[in-house]
Amino acid sequence: MKEVRCERCDNIIGMGCACPPDGSVPKAHPEERRVRQEWRRFPGNAILIKKSGKAHVPGACDHMTEDEVRPPKWGWILDPPPGDWGRISEGSPAIATGGNAQLRATRRCMTCMDALGH
Repeated sequence: MKEVRCERCDNIIGMGCACPPDGSVPKAHPEERRVRQEWRRFPGNAILIKKSGKAHVPGACDHMTEDEVRPPKWGWILDPPPGDWGRISEGSPAIATGGNAQLRATRRCMTCMDALGH
């Protein structure tokens, strides 16, 4: 049987991938959950890049809103390559393709990582 990797986390589906099969952002545990905002402009697999160099995932953290994600403070990748989120580092930055396309993410938001199960 062929191993199929998740496009979001790059883990093998059924063996480490905790992403929902519909491509939505995984839900936080009910006791930790706050009111989750519905994101309209950005798909659940987008990578949002803040001017500080930190990457976020739409709806995965509660310390920003969709209305805040605007250039020049933000850039984004609407359809990132499979596994791009997991590779973000100093040596493998994610480079914005929309918004402020000059921005590069070299680290991931810890809250987003927790929400994604990584």
